[in-house]
Amino acid sequence: MFINKHCLYFVFVITNNMVSLHHDNDTKIRNLQIRCNSINILNHTIMSTKNFLHEVMSLAWQFVRKNGFTMSEALKCAWANMKLKLQMKSKIVKFYFQKVDGSVREAYGTLNEKLMPTITGTDNRKKNDTVQTYFDTERQEFRCYKKANLLKIA
Repeated sequence: MFINKHCLYFVFVITNNMVSLHHDNDTKIRNLQIRCNSINILNHTIMSTKNFLHEVMSLAWQFVRKNGFTMSEALKCAWANMKLKLQMKSKIVKFYFQKVDGSVREAYGTLNEKLMPTITGTDNRKKNDTVQTYFDTERQEFRCYKKANLLKIA
C-alpha cells in the first residue's frame, strides 16, 4: 500500500499487476487497470517476438550449415517458412516446394486442427527439424516437405 505523490488523498493497493483505487473515482480505476493490462500485453508481445525471431534465426543457421545457403538466402527461406507455418495454423494455404526428384509441387495444406481429421494413435517417431509436416487437403493425408525446398507461398 502506498500513497500517490500527485494525489495525496488516493490510496492504491497493487496486487497481481492490478491497481485498485480506494476512492469514488471510477474513471481513474479503469484508466489504471487498462494501463496495467496494456503493460502485460506489451510484455507478452515482446517475449513472443523474441521467441519468434530466435526460431527464425535458428532455422536460418540450420540452412547455412546443412544446405550451404548464404545468410541472405537462408533468412529469406526461414522467414517464408515461418510465415507459411503461421498461415497454415489458421487456414488452408497454397504453396510451392521443390520435391526431392527436382520437380515443383503445388500443395494446399493446413495445420488448423478444425480443418483436418482427428489424429489417432501415438507419435513415437523422432522429430525431424529439417522437414515441415502439414495436412494436404487435396489428398486428405499428412505430408511433409524439406523446409529448405520451399519456393513460394501463393
